[in-house]
Amino acid sequence: MDLNTVSRYRFARARDDLHLADGEFFVAGGTWLFSEPQVEATGVVDLTTMGWCPIERTDEGLRIAATCTITELVRYPRRADWPAQQLFGDCANALLASSTIWNVATVGGNICRSFAAASMVSLAAALDGVAEIWTPDGQTRWDPVAGLVTGNGANSLARGEVLRAVHLPGRALRATAALRTIALAEYGRSGAVVSGRCDDDGSAVFTVTAATLAPTVLRYPTMPSAEALRSDVLAAPGYYTDPLGSADWRRAVSAVLAADVRSEILSRLEVGHAD
Repeated sequence: MDLNTVSRYRFARARDDLHLADGEFFVAGGTWLFSEPQVEATGVVDLTTMGWCPIERTDEGLRIAATCTITELVRYPRRADWPAQQLFGDCANALLASSTIWNVATVGGNICRSFAAASMVSLAAALDGVAEIWTPDGQTRWDPVAGLVTGNGANSLARGEVLRAVHLPGRALRATAALRTIALAEYGRSGAVVSGRCDDDGSAVFTVTAATLAPTVLRYPTMPSAEALRSDVLAAPGYYTDPLGSADWRRAVSAVLAADVRSEILSRLEVGHAD
């Protein structure tokens, strides 16, 4: 879509270029920005020219640049000791988008839009992703992505703050994980996304996204019983109604999906122990 209110387009190449003038907005892939009128925008600052490495190995796990595309994320080489890496593809497929969109849409853009059904929010919340945020005063702050998102299309980023990267810890990547999604239509936007993982120390984490306005993260010292998990999922706050599903439907299907995720994780753990 032509943005007929935009009169300037800047390519950022250094951190000093990230200071926004009045009416300027950041853009990465632009798959949302250019999809509808942006009447408040008079300028655009392109982050893709910052030259950030899409994905970097760190001592703690992975650092995924905000400008990393969905395609780059999904094609990142799989590691046998990181079984939870399968969620990269699982979450990407929960994004209702063609391969053409995957080649342009970015991890950071999807998180910063913060829609309830944002697939990269689902991924980051499932794997304890932490957002590295550059502030306008030259400092850096860190926030769990699950807490960064505050509602459907809302987050705690202040104007001028830039999501630089998302950090995924190795302990989460080493976990045994599974994910389930559901939509009212065969090719419709996800109405509920539920993931779970069991870490090396036996602790378990289950997340509900798309069905709730902001990510719901449930943590347990050991794998919860089926009834305890069901009760916690049903009691979670934030289930909402829109044309793609009622709150009651989202609550009910999330409990069913959580049970399926729990069963799959236990089955994989049993196979692993047998080996």
